[in-house]
Amino acid sequence: MSKYISRYIPNTLEQHESILEDIKKESLDDLFKDIPESLKQKGRLNIPEAMSELELTKHMEGLATKNASTDEYICFLGAGAYDHYIPSVIKHMLMRGEFYTAYTPYQPEISQGTLQAIFEYQTMICELTGMDVSNASMYDGATAAAEAVLLACNLKRRKKALASKSLHPEFREVIKTYAAFNGIEIEEVEFKDGITDVNDLENKFTKDTAAFVVQNPNFFGAIEKMEDVSRITKVSGGLFIVVVDPVSLAVLKPPAEFDADIVIGEGQALGNPLSFGGPYLGFFAVTKDLMRRMPGRIVGQTTDVYGNRGFVLTMQTREQHIRREKATSNICTNQALNALAATIYLTIMGKKGLKEVANLCIQKSHYTLEKLIETGKFTPAFTAPFFKEFVVRIKDETFTIQELNKKLLKEKIIGGYELGKNYAALKDAWLIAVTEKRTKEEIDRLGGLI
Repeated sequence: MSKYISRYIPNTLEQHESILEDIKKESLDDLFKDIPESLKQKGRLNIPEAMSELELTKHMEGLATKNASTDEYICFLGAGAYDHYIPSVIKHMLMRGEFYTAYTPYQPEISQGTLQAIFEYQTMICELTGMDVSNASMYDGATAAAEAVLLACNLKRRKKALASKSLHPEFREVIKTYAAFNGIEIEEVEFKDGITDVNDLENKFTKDTAAFVVQNPNFFGAIEKMEDVSRITKVSGGLFIVVVDPVSLAVLKPPAEFDADIVIGEGQALGNPLSFGGPYLGFFAVTKDLMRRMPGRIVGQTTDVYGNRGFVLTMQTREQHIRREKATSNICTNQALNALAATIYLTIMGKKGLKEVANLCIQKSHYTLEKLIETGKFTPAFTAPFFKEFVVRIKDETFTIQELNKKLLKEKIIGGYELGKNYAALKDAWLIAVTEKRTKEEIDRLGGLI
């Protein structure tokens, strides 16, 4: 019997025996007798011997040091996840037990703190985007984009949507995955000089098109001609879905001013670490007319019978709350802890602080482009204005982007994104991201190593 006792299960040997006696079993093996013997593991598993806590800690630390962390490396890689500065107060707040251990606030009367935090998050997303209503966050920006397309197609009762090729490739792939199982056709619109080709957009809109999805700043970091793409979309009777970088909204016009119907995006840049790919959060905001079709939930403000301020789940359209067939989405969640990080970040940065971050990104990214051009080895890929990312192309074929990134990694610099992975016509193109964290010395060093 002792071989079944685990250090992680507090039951004693006597308790095991008592349980077996109560259920009239001779041993734990009797609980698994319905499993065919041919499927059971025979002998020992091919795993290392047990380690002491001290040995295990050193072993895990050794594995962790093999990762290239932004704590030790200078990062010029963006492409959807960004190395922004995260104030220390965010971690201290997130680690508080009432936030860190909280789950879905099914009982609002005992979840007022969680609900208020979500309410404040929703309010800030609306202020940033200019939209009327925000939900309580989603898995990430890509799934939020896919949900937006489903909303549009269901509302318009059409089975086609357009997405710009300047939209993040992973966003487009997730949209296609969702669409494939809903009988929706996704057609991509070409780009020209780094932004959506408005002529191609106009030609591809038909009476069967439910929506158009565009990113601004787009995957190349370029600023789209929002007035033009909005006008074409609206004239064609489709919903206008805009993917945004929340930091850029401190200096760019909010999507609401371009008559956007749905605004979504990745919230990682708002106080959430890179974390080697997640968890992140997707924000989702709409006009008042689309509120009841929005996936997820909405936290609302109210007063109790005594007139005290309180918070409730105003709308609960997830399948956990209502009948599955009535749910607006069966694949969404509330990334509450990540959303809380975004809320704290926006609170402590304020309008002035966020604008300063955005301006630093603009200034430093443009300085970096100048330094790379000065090497004589690159040329700008596009002439469109950009925010914190830009694309350069190699002038000659003396080296490849892959070789360049390997060289930089040896110098503890994480280089830019190799666009040839997603765009055949841009096999010699390098997507560079520059946030407020990058110093002049780091940028000069990048230029000096090339």
